[in-house]
Amino acid sequence: MAHRRAKLTPFGRLLIVQRVHELGWTVAETAKAAGVSRATAHKWVRRYREDGIAGLEDRTSAPRRCPHALPPREVARILKARTKRKEGPHQLSAALGRPRSTIDGVLRRHGCSRLDHTDRPTGASIRYEKDHPGELLHVDVKKLGRIPEGGGHRMLGRSTATRRAKGRRRMGYDYLHAAVDDHSRVAYVEVHRDERGETCARFLANAAGFFAIHGVKVQAVMTDNAMCYRRSVVFLEAMADLGIRHVAIPPYHPRANGKVERFNRTLAQEWAYIRLYRSNRARVQALPRWLDFYNRRRSHTALRGRPPITRL
Repeated sequence: MAHRRAKLTPFGRLLIVQRVHELGWTVAETAKAAGVSRATAHKWVRRYREDGIAGLEDRTSAPRRCPHALPPREVARILKARTKRKEGPHQLSAALGRPRSTIDGVLRRHGCSRLDHTDRPTGASIRYEKDHPGELLHVDVKKLGRIPEGGGHRMLGRSTATRRAKGRRRMGYDYLHAAVDDHSRVAYVEVHRDERGETCARFLANAAGFFAIHGVKVQAVMTDNAMCYRRSVVFLEAMADLGIRHVAIPPYHPRANGKVERFNRTLAQEWAYIRLYRSNRARVQALPRWLDFYNRRRSHTALRGRPPITRL
């Protein structure tokens, strides 16, 4: 694929060929008009003569042969040791007598470079990604202690006078209802006073509407086994009305819903605790701005540095 500063795309290469073959331009004149060298213009004219339109497409830069490549038998040996020992490149390097960088390269090329992508006891893969936006929505609730007026203990300390100050007792919690699309990682968040079934149902309807604005139809929702998801009649009816299938994680396996769990951690680190807020209202008011940054501008490692919105 042409890079962002490329002078020629397949259309530009075809234009060079047309000027030479149909308009009778010389290669030198064509190269000058396109802002490329004569050797480059000659290359695309030659490729067109040999392969036609298909010759103007990008070709892979991978070498045809690699004499120093690791033999397939050694690659299989490294992968077998990885599966059996469940160790990283440093330990496998000592056990197999191969450089750490060699083992790391083999593991990366075969998609098993991260130990936390597999279940340690069974070795089964626990990392997956849906093919299209809306196939699966991860939903969860995170409790966050409210901040008293004037700031919390992070700003004022934990002294006895601070704890006994008027209006600083029993602040309670904010309940952050979050939904993360499995394919794109686009997130939707609302702050509520509880996590009852009615609240969860209203949040689900709003989340489905948010994704519908972006042209995404939510097909399934994954939740944990909390009562507000499994037993609430209102929540189950809301899913039925929206045509959404419910996927509950296995008991005691929160990692199955790991995408929203990881988002909750990012939410806490980059929004809730990133600065000292003087009131709970100030923190809540900062959420929409951060969420827009997360969806539209923040680079995501699982998306190769692109923001989540690019996948919609």
